[in-house]
Amino acid sequence: MASGGATEVPLGSGEAVPGDAALQHRPWQGRWRLSSVGDTLENGLEDAGFERAPWLAVALAAGVAAWFVLDAPWQWAAAIGAGLLLALTGWHWTTQEERVRLGMASIGLGLAFALGVGLIWSRSAVVGAEAFEYPRVIQFNGQILDREDQPSRDRIRLVLAMRDAETGQARKVRVNLDAEDARDTYVEGAVVRLRARLMPPAPPMVPGAYDFARAAWFMGLAGTGSVIGPVDLVSPAPPNSDPISALQRILSAHVRANVSGSEGTIAAAFASGDRGAIAERDEEAMRDSGLTHLLSISGLHVSAVIAGAYFLAIKLLALWPWLALRVRLPVVAAGIGALAGIGYTLLTGAEVPTVRSCAAALLVLGALALGRQALSLRMVALAAAFVLFLWPESLAGPSFQMSFSAVLAIVALHNCDPVKEFLAAREESWLARTARRGTMLLVTGLVIEFALMPIVLFHFHRAGVYGAFANVVAIPLVTFVSMPLIALALLLDLVGLGKPVWWLAEFSLDQLLDIAHWTSAQPGAVKLLPQMSYATFAMFVTGGLWLALWKGRKRALGLVPAAIGTAMMIATPVPDILISDDGRHVGIAGEDRRLLMLRESRSDYARENLQEMAGTSGDVVPLADWEGAECSRDFCVIAIERGGRTWQILMARSRDLVSERALSAACERADIVVADRYLPRSCLPRWLKADRRTLSESGGLAIVLADETITRVADTQGQHGWWRGRTEGFGGGNPR
Repeated sequence: MASGGATEVPLGSGEAVPGDAALQHRPWQGRWRLSSVGDTLENGLEDAGFERAPWLAVALAAGVAAWFVLDAPWQWAAAIGAGLLLALTGWHWTTQEERVRLGMASIGLGLAFALGVGLIWSRSAVVGAEAFEYPRVIQFNGQILDREDQPSRDRIRLVLAMRDAETGQARKVRVNLDAEDARDTYVEGAVVRLRARLMPPAPPMVPGAYDFARAAWFMGLAGTGSVIGPVDLVSPAPPNSDPISALQRILSAHVRANVSGSEGTIAAAFASGDRGAIAERDEEAMRDSGLTHLLSISGLHVSAVIAGAYFLAIKLLALWPWLALRVRLPVVAAGIGALAGIGYTLLTGAEVPTVRSCAAALLVLGALALGRQALSLRMVALAAAFVLFLWPESLAGPSFQMSFSAVLAIVALHNCDPVKEFLAAREESWLARTARRGTMLLVTGLVIEFALMPIVLFHFHRAGVYGAFANVVAIPLVTFVSMPLIALALLLDLVGLGKPVWWLAEFSLDQLLDIAHWTSAQPGAVKLLPQMSYATFAMFVTGGLWLALWKGRKRALGLVPAAIGTAMMIATPVPDILISDDGRHVGIAGEDRRLLMLRESRSDYARENLQEMAGTSGDVVPLADWEGAECSRDFCVIAIERGGRTWQILMARSRDLVSERALSAACERADIVVADRYLPRSCLPRWLKADRRTLSESGGLAIVLADETITRVADTQGQHGWWRGRTEGFGGGNPR
């Protein structure tokens, strides 16, 4: 019978007794721990004291980066959904008094992340251009959209708008024309008739190499190639169709007429943005010494022009007492500096890096005019967001990453309390003040060098180790000597008195090149890294952002991902075999740091790509000349020792017909077979068959034999519009 008494079940009223096991289950404990994590995050946000704008810019950039890393449209949509879900969760948290800061942070970061994914997705859909399906030789009429003179390569480069005869679609193509066939009438707005061999924009030759197909997609290029035969002018350019480009060419020619050689090219680059004539030897020295950024019009040059205009304006206007007593001179000088910066940006071509630098400099001018702090993380965040809204694809390029990383490092360093104290004004001699400023300049250069090193290695696979020391001398030389002398010479040329100043400008630029050559020639001046994975690069980015944006002792936590990234970078193996996407070029890394190549390529592009990804700058040896290789007219065979075993590699050298039975027998004895043609199904090597069929699906290959791993170009492409390979049919295990 049921008892008539009521059963007592204590649900929160009173204290639990040992027999109340229901209140001790793990879900209750897990909820307590989750609440504790939320309290910790809320308290951390309350005590952090950091600025919110930089983190919103980071979330926006993270959304753009996620679109590049993720493969398929459903993943991009899921990323947008995840950002919106985080924002919705944050909105719920804002209704709880103890979660307000965490909720606001979640709303801002979630919306910014979703916006970043949507921005780059829509940008790709709007401006992306379908490439030609196959190489073709066609004759067509095209209107010149852009002209770039490249005297160092004896050619000019034309970007043309044309109509595809097969599909009727409007296309944009880029062609190279020999300098001897060029005419002054081939300028923007003119219509020309020509015959050209056009190729689809090339994907990365091997994993980690430059992805021109992606860059061409966002530039709207359907194909690139070279002009065959003469070019006929159908109709000249309308008068004053592009006055800025015309002025740019006139200015560049005038500068090079007064300053010869690579010095003249650098001077022309500073004056008009034209850098097409620098000698290859000098360009390599600038790159290996860490000074190549001086050749691209970016933050340094725009800032120098704006700062010079601001300084001259405020000093000259101060000489007019009537104006100085009635007008705020900093505001007027800021307006004059802004006009100078905008004009210089337009004159030098208004490239994305220049526009980005100009926008950042204008924000600094605005802060100065309003009496606010000129260099702050908020200003950097606004400039980054401005660029990402207009050109979200620039995030994937080295220019955006390097310039903003350098500015972020400078601002974060100079906003540190120890640095502020070190630079604070005090009673001291001019010698002590100069020593402090010089020390700070060197420290700033070192910090920038450390900040840029992972980016340079990720994109270019080589970096100048002594760049910080070279920049300590080169940057003041360019900013305070070379550029002012060039500006003064151009001004004096109006009255015919610029010749002596041009001589001084040429001498200063000659000193710049001497610094570059001396630095690059030092032992260990160049650090080579064959490839860096996305995960390794993400570790460096995470650590760098944490160090720059956080404050207090917690900032040191950024060293943890940076250290992990360093360890991952050191542990990255050098590929033993590199196979180009067409199978024509094969590079084998020799044990003596030399690169063995299947074919002697006339193209520096193929050789340099294989050298970079093999991590070697030594001599390139044709495989036929290697003592351990056996080569006939049609095939080469080589045996290499890796991972405790001998690998037999068979490589095709020609496309001539060979006996299928003999080829099948050779394939059976080989571990790896490489060919730039279709091989019969009877060719069954022991491990890998990389023929035209396989490579059309996978793209170029990088092979590490010790652990039997294969990295494909297709692994990093996904279903983005610029990738034209196929992903099916290439499995793991025994990829034949």
